[in-house]
Amino acid sequence: MAKKKGLWALAEKRGMIDLPFLILTLLLVFIGLAMLLSASYARAYSETGQAAYYFVRQAGFAAFGIFAMLAVTIVPVDWIRKLSMPLLAVSIILLVLVLLIGTDEGGAKRWIYLGVSFQPSEITKLAVVLTFAALISGYGEKMKTFYYGVLPFSVILLVIFALLALEPHLSCIVIVGATGAAMMFMGGTRLRWFAILGVCAVIFVLVYLHFMGYASARITAWRNPEADPSDSGYQILQSLYAIGSGGLWGLGLGKSRQKYLYLPEEHNDYIFAIVCEELGFVGAGLIILLFMLLIVRGIWLALHAKTRFCSLVMAGIVVQLALQVFFNIGVVSNFLPATGISLPFFSYGGTALMLQLFEMGLVLNMSRDCSSNLL
Repeated sequence: MAKKKGLWALAEKRGMIDLPFLILTLLLVFIGLAMLLSASYARAYSETGQAAYYFVRQAGFAAFGIFAMLAVTIVPVDWIRKLSMPLLAVSIILLVLVLLIGTDEGGAKRWIYLGVSFQPSEITKLAVVLTFAALISGYGEKMKTFYYGVLPFSVILLVIFALLALEPHLSCIVIVGATGAAMMFMGGTRLRWFAILGVCAVIFVLVYLHFMGYASARITAWRNPEADPSDSGYQILQSLYAIGSGGLWGLGLGKSRQKYLYLPEEHNDYIFAIVCEELGFVGAGLIILLFMLLIVRGIWLALHAKTRFCSLVMAGIVVQLALQVFFNIGVVSNFLPATGISLPFFSYGGTALMLQLFEMGLVLNMSRDCSSNLL
């Protein structure tokens, strides 16, 4: 038999990818596609005349994303580390470009068309994780000092926050900021610096809310949606109606009533409300359980990584995933004010889905080097 050569042979020498993590990821993707088809066909038919329009596009994005996920599992970790800073630079350039030539949708510039339409902020989320992991693993014990443990990360985050605030894109600021802070904490930044950074974050949020009227309106609607049921409180009330009507067992797959153009963004940010309506408390609980298992498995792999860089990358990706799931479900259930954060693997969006699957591929790649990937 001919000797195997190239990246595949090098990957095999490192070990197998983690099958439980792969299976959980694919389960969530396929369930997400099924729920997207159910949640979106009324709006798709209304807008395009093709009931499966959003599903077909999302399935294509999923296929490409799964291919990218599997392909990146054989890339050497050193390559990934070396590409972290260039990726951050590219993401910042794209954030600048989106302000100059981006598409204005609903008063916000978040999309850019360069042959294909995509959302640069999704690339920024990944770039921050990789760059922070590379810097932290390189600094080592120096992370306890202000010069190494706070300053470079704060500068990076401030530049990104400023560009995102101009879009405006509060939800991405929240995710990137929380993920970055979590990675700094895991990297060894002293707790006293977080107190100072926390005060700065509060000041930033207050200033942001003062100048961005839509954010203040969302908080008002969150506190009392019944005060304006036909305007600012409409979406959250329709979401709560969907959740409540699902009961314990749900109305049945495909039998939602709120998706018939009553609930805005039913195929996107508010798809979990349709999940609750059709699958009930039990079905929604099982999906949350799958997310929890994926997150716990990712943390387990991060704890058993052989290098600090791999551990930080896996932990950063898992933290980011957990934050998005928490914030999305919190918004849909009115536990948190509306932020525009999508549900990973479920919400419609090609850029987000492909980047999420690529990130899962990075975790699978680095799981090859884990000291233990047993069940």
